[in-house]
Amino acid sequence: MFNLFGEKPRADPGAIARVKGWAADLFNVPADATVMVTELRCAEDGCPDVETVIAVLGGRGPTRSHKVPKPAANVTREDVAALGPATPASDP
Repeated sequence: MFNLFGEKPRADPGAIARVKGWAADLFNVPADATVMVTELRCAEDGCPDVETVIAVLGGRGPTRSHKVPKPAANVTREDVAALGPATPASDP
């Protein structure tokens, strides 16, 4: 059941910062690019309750993104390292 009027659970800021740092390091993000890490919630069948999205904006080319099927607090450096090259955000 959805709580339409209550406060949404918030992602752990420390976990978001850790994942962002790992992504910047492991993806060799240039200084003129931005790494954005967010948690998305999904209520559809077959998708995780919460996934972490890592996006690299600007720098050398188009916006690129990855999804990790768990909350940021549970994402490890190894999870980020295993992502490989990011896919363009516009890809399905």
